[in-house]
Amino acid sequence: MAITINIYYSGEGGNAKKFAEEMLSSGTVKNIRAEEGNLRYEYFFPMDDKETVLLIDSWKDQLSLDKHHASPMMAKITELRNKYNLHMKVERYLSDEDGVPASDKKFIRK
Repeated sequence: MAITINIYYSGEGGNAKKFAEEMLSSGTVKNIRAEEGNLRYEYFFPMDDKETVLLIDSWKDQLSLDKHHASPMMAKITELRNKYNLHMKVERYLSDEDGVPASDKKFIRK
């Protein structure tokens, strides 16, 4: 069962976006995406909140996520979060690929 974590990074003066840009330019995002068990690592920018960045971070399982948390990438992420004085709101979801009811599937266009 995959684990998806939505992390909302918020700051001031465009710092959340600067954080995401440095995560990309430093190669940290590329390294995280290359970690075993990483399924997705993408940043999004809410249209109605210019001071927040949403990270969608998905992992194959808890073991993969635990290994990521123990990796050198976490030190870099923490360093940049502190540099840009960001605060976080976190949501955690478990996948339910087989549990989408037929009544919901009719609304999904593939």
